Amino acid sequence: MSITIKDNITASLKRINKQINNLPKEAFTQFVKDTPIRSGNARRKTRLSGNKIVAGYPYAQKLDEGFSKQAPDGMTKPTEQFVEKRMAEILRKK
Repeated sequence: MSITIKDNITASLKRINKQINNLPKEAFTQFVKDTPIRSGNARRKTRLSGNKIVAGYPYAQKLDEGFSKQAPDGMTKPTEQFVEKRMAEILRKK
């Protein structure tokens, strides 16, 4: 059996593509995890629409600006940091 470089590259690209396609769901999970809980409304009203995280409640911006002591960095900044770290992991793996 012989393995060509093309086969290795194709397999690596397929793996990377699959993980990158799953990244919005992972980011959404992280965003919701970072969303403060009082009544649970903010977490319930946050959804994933395509590749976009939608915070469907009127005080989302205030929470994201660090209004809550539970999430002083908001949700967007920690989620962006998570995505950057995750992308580095995806691209570093062989």
